[in-house]
Amino acid sequence: MIMKNWMNIVAFIFLFPLLILLAENHKKVKLSERGVCAHRGAIETHPENTLAAFKEAIRLGAHMIEFDVRMTKDKKLVIMHDKTVDRTTNGSGAISDLTLEEIKSLDAGSWKESKYTGEKVPTFKETLEIMPQNVWLNIHIKGGEKLGEATAKVLTAEGRIQQGVIACGTDAARGVRKVNPQIMICNMERQGNREEYIEETIKGKYQFIQLLKKRNDINIKSDIEKLKENSIKVNYYYGDSTDEIRHLFEFGIDFILTNRLSEAIEVFNSNFAPERNK
Repeated sequence: MIMKNWMNIVAFIFLFPLLILLAENHKKVKLSERGVCAHRGAIETHPENTLAAFKEAIRLGAHMIEFDVRMTKDKKLVIMHDKTVDRTTNGSGAISDLTLEEIKSLDAGSWKESKYTGEKVPTFKETLEIMPQNVWLNIHIKGGEKLGEATAKVLTAEGRIQQGVIACGTDAARGVRKVNPQIMICNMERQGNREEYIEETIKGKYQFIQLLKKRNDINIKSDIEKLKENSIKVNYYYGDSTDEIRHLFEFGIDFILTNRLSEAIEVFNSNFAPERNK
């Protein structure tokens, strides 16, 4: 009996530091309820959808970072908005016709500015590896069910489902839910008008919606109230001017996608950060 108690004490002494570490890590990982979303990273100053742009967004204090996932010819997941590599690299061709090795050989930075020469197109996994645990990941996937499955598998394997939101259409959402129904999804299946879009988002039990700037904002306040009543977080694409960003947050938008990241963060921190509302 004495020996058993002694062994328990020894085990506790060795495990206690680990338990403290786990508790501290859990305490530190807190996602913002609202804030600014860096559209493709800090693209005002850095080449979009690159690790450089994401690192700058993290440094500036973005609450959410948006990026785009596509599948290569050899079924690898890379970060790029367009169907082709033409606009943002020194290469040409459709991503679906190129292998990961071919895409990795391209320069994805010099088109923005010469100092970014040599910046590479990142993979989805490489992108996740640099992201802090306390930043929302707004993952726009450019494809259907197979890409939904592949993206969900990587997000799950990397232990990022607590912060990852996959923005996609119905087919891709089916693939995501097949792999892991716990993954949060932003409905991107566009309806004929905002009213229908909201109804379909509620009906489909999505966790997020992305309202578009080009849609009619006359009823935006009541639209947001309805979404909040159904526990749906509201992203908005996009807001770049100081007044526009302020008004959108006043209406109740949760996350505003922006190309002018530092300015948007300043507006939020000065007027809407939690400590300002205490």
